[in-house]
Amino acid sequence: MLIALNKPFGVLCKFSPASGRRTLADYVPVRGVYPAGRLDTDSEGLLLLTDDGALQARIANPRHKLAKVYWAQVEGAPTDAALAALRHGVDLGDFVTKPAGARLMDEPAGLWPRDPPIRYRAKIPTAWLELTLREGKNRQVRRMTARVGFPTLRLVRAAIGPIGLADLRPGEWREVDAENLS
Repeated sequence: MLIALNKPFGVLCKFSPASGRRTLADYVPVRGVYPAGRLDTDSEGLLLLTDDGALQARIANPRHKLAKVYWAQVEGAPTDAALAALRHGVDLGDFVTKPAGARLMDEPAGLWPRDPPIRYRAKIPTAWLELTLREGKNRQVRRMTARVGFPTLRLVRAAIGPIGLADLRPGEWREVDAENLS
């Protein structure tokens, strides 16, 4: 079984209870499935859940090079130099990221409002980036955009391999065909 969930902002990426915090169990009533990879509590978007350990490893392990697409709303207007750095790899101190896809984009069509909304600052513009990674270290996208001078304000995972959010609203899920990941 493979489930695509649009994980809302603020939800912990686990099923076990957490005092006063929302978890995956608040949204997915299916027993025996586990996240294939993670999304930070302050990130939102596509999370795949499965009951198949081998499939979970194939999705989560970077050696399988499954592309993960993120939409990042960043503070400021990214320069060509910043985009080039993201594309070629960014030295984060403890490691250098692998080359990534990076491009400016319009705000994603049909994007839901975040609850709570990001902070608004009248004198500082924001922009949207689409980043495609084939690795997934802890808080990597946020660290990459901050390192090139454009901190992430909002982060949405839009796709994992060929599986995208489609029309899933926050908290909604659907079963998907695992054959799509072959």
